Amino acid sequence: MPYSSSPLDPVDALTEVTPCAAPPADIRLVVTDMDGTLLDDDKRVPAGLWEALALLRERGVLFSPASGRQYATLAREFAEVADGMVFIAENGTYVVRDGEELSSDPMDRAVAADVVRAVRGLAAGGVDVGAVVCGKRSAYVERADEPFLAEVRRYYLRHEVVEDVTAVEDDVIKVALFDFGSAERTTAPALAPFAGTHQVVVSGEHWVDVMNRTANKGAALRRLQRELGITPAQTMVFGDYLNDLEMLDAADWSFAMANAHPEVIRRARHLAPSNNDNGVLRTLARVLGLPLDPQLDPPLDPQLDGAGTDAA
Repeated sequence: MPYSSSPLDPVDALTEVTPCAAPPADIRLVVTDMDGTLLDDDKRVPAGLWEALALLRERGVLFSPASGRQYATLAREFAEVADGMVFIAENGTYVVRDGEELSSDPMDRAVAADVVRAVRGLAAGGVDVGAVVCGKRSAYVERADEPFLAEVRRYYLRHEVVEDVTAVEDDVIKVALFDFGSAERTTAPALAPFAGTHQVVVSGEHWVDVMNRTANKGAALRRLQRELGITPAQTMVFGDYLNDLEMLDAADWSFAMANAHPEVIRRARHLAPSNNDNGVLRTLARVLGLPLDPQLDPPLDPQLDGAGTDAA
């Protein structure tokens, strides 16, 4: 998801990534976050994506969306090219290929209920926040006001308004909280008591996710790499927010977007153009030598041309 609360930190030791006729490395897996990374700020798929995915498939390169979004939402967005695609959904808590679960990391229902009660307490104290209990089959909410549901619909195609989200019969894989203010400054600190046993991850300007300690995009990616026999050196990853950090660590070819959170830029090995500048596809074109329509590839700032810093 986009980061906009402060300008980018300076990026040192830039290393240009130039076009090449053939891959400089044996890239076999490309994994990208969605919001703030692959999609622009208007949530639009970049021009040229479907052509690029066809070229990757021809080369035997697996493309995998990795998002805090629900599996059903991701499957709808990639419906025309979903065959064989691995979806790393719900921030790595639920991984699916061709409709079959590859891995999941369900929460203890009692802990999920405690998180919901904490959010109810925040709301009672005046914080404009709501909980989304994320199950394998559906997402569940108690708030039924349109502004909140409009945000839920962006990421959760399947969702139900219920009287009590703690009573739903589903495997709970994550509890997501939407704060109409700043999730990083308000909701996340209020959930600090859960950080001792679970992950409390700021996944966007307004979103916080509570998950098992063992659940994140990076853990899901490493399991996938083991199952497919793909190494970090054969993996390219793109991300922009704090929930992408572990995923960046799992790839030698790790790219932070120019619009990324400063910590993501520090952690990644390289810097890609922003999500609004078609950064993922432009970087793929340069690193893998994919043909790209020149009209989709405007001149780059030389400080951001598919380059970045070494990971800390």
